[in-house]
Amino acid sequence: MKRATDPDVRLLQAAADPTRLAILRQLSAEGPVCACDFTACCDVAQPTVSHHLKVLREAGWVDGERRGTWVWYSIRPEAAERFRDLAGGIAPGAARPASALGASATGLAAATPGAAIATPRGAQTR
Repeated sequence: MKRATDPDVRLLQAAADPTRLAILRQLSAEGPVCACDFTACCDVAQPTVSHHLKVLREAGWVDGERRGTWVWYSIRPEAAERFRDLAGGIAPGAARPASALGASATGLAAATPGAAIATPRGAQTR
């Protein structure tokens, strides 16, 4: 499988994993969090947490700041803003007539209010 190069795709793919989403939620709720404190929220071992933090860092979601022997992570404000922009740009489109969608005559008749509805042979109707 080809690796995504579009930064928006990488941002969304990184957030789509349940463990990484849990990490992002914890960071959103608490602010900077020590890498050692993610094992409780995610129910995974420290090496797995480190892998997920690396993916989030490479996708641009988080920054790490070394404090002594520990690294504290926080959400990058520009990543959260880009995510909001992406999500806000997705909305239902305007309603269009079925004929504009290329529906077949059969599909169009079934979708049209007041059209006859076919019932399977032997089925009873109310």
